[in-house]
Amino acid sequence: MTTLAHAHQSDDAQMHQGWFARSESWLDEKGKGAWIAAMVLGFIFFWPVGLAFLFYMIWSKRMFSRNCHSSPRKAAWAAMKPSGNTAFDAYKADTLRRLEDEQESFEAFLERLRAAKDKAEFDDFMEDRMKDADASAKDGKEDA
Repeated sequence: MTTLAHAHQSDDAQMHQGWFARSESWLDEKGKGAWIAAMVLGFIFFWPVGLAFLFYMIWSKRMFSRNCHSSPRKAAWAAMKPSGNTAFDAYKADTLRRLEDEQESFEAFLERLRAAKDKAEFDDFMEDRMKDADASAKDGKEDA
C-alpha cells in the first residue's frame, strides 16, 4: 500500500471518529502542556469540566507519564545515529568534527581572554598597592 493510500485511509478513519476521539488525538499531538492548558481552562470557565479533565488525565495515566515529545537526550542520540547514507554520514561526521574544533578554539580564546583580564586586574591591584605603600612611606618621612 502506498503512502498516499495510507494518508487517505487515515483521513477516512479520522472522519469516522467521534468528536471526543478527535479531540483526544489532537491534544495528544500537542503534548502534555495542551492537556494541562485544557484542564486549567476547564476550571476557569466551568469547574466540573476542569475536574473531568483532571480525572480523565489521571485515569488514562496522561498526567504522570513521561511521554513528552522528545527529550534533549533522545534528540542527541538521534543526531548520532547513522542515517544509512554513507555520503551524508561522512558529511555529518566532518561537520561535527569541524564544529568541535571551532568550539575548542573558541574555548581556548576565552581562556586567554580571561587570563589577560585577570593579569590586568592583578597588575592594577599591584600598582595601587605600590602607590599606597609609597604614599605611606612619604607620610612616614614627613612625620619624622
